[in-house]
Amino acid sequence: MLNYTFHWNQALKALPQMLDGALVTLQIALLSMVLGVAFALTLTAFRLSSSRILRGFATTWVEIARNTPALFQIYMAHFGLGNFGIHLSPYMALLIGIAFNNAGYLAENFRGALKAIPDTQARAGRSLGMTPVQAFRLIVLPQMLRVAFLPATNQMVWAILMTSLGVTVGMNTDLAGITQELNARSFRTFEFFALAAVIYYIIAKLVTLAARLLAARMFKY
Repeated sequence: MLNYTFHWNQALKALPQMLDGALVTLQIALLSMVLGVAFALTLTAFRLSSSRILRGFATTWVEIARNTPALFQIYMAHFGLGNFGIHLSPYMALLIGIAFNNAGYLAENFRGALKAIPDTQARAGRSLGMTPVQAFRLIVLPQMLRVAFLPATNQMVWAILMTSLGVTVGMNTDLAGITQELNARSFRTFEFFALAAVIYYIIAKLVTLAARLLAARMFKY
């Protein structure tokens, strides 16, 4: 180990290719968050429903997403659905797996945020002549999103890191996939993966900083 000679020039030459992969990583993470938020809002509404079937469906989704490894969820999307004749590309399997995971965690965040808002807020809206839907959309929902915004940022960072699991289902166009292929050709494992780790770190820090700046601008009061 002490005789190992570093060759950072190979990794640095491949940096543009790795940055292209980082853009794919960001694309998957953003799309998975959009889908995750949409599913999470639906699951939150289901959990507040009077229907036991809808509540049971939402609870089952959240429990599976939160209590099984994300790798298993991605495997089920790629290999499990294939047993039923549904064949997804590595890109789609990764996107669906991460979106499924995001929805479970975000639904729980939204439920906690709703509990933090006093019931009197909705009643105050009703006393002003609003319908229940209007009171929820105009009064409760903005406050819920404010409470849940920063926890959702953490989920965005987690989604970025989860994209690295795509290599297990043949994903080779994101940052982790490209890094793995470069390593397989050169066997410079330390250099390539260290550089990839730095890129992941920078992306995560930039996302966190952008979220804090956005929160400060959107939620001044």
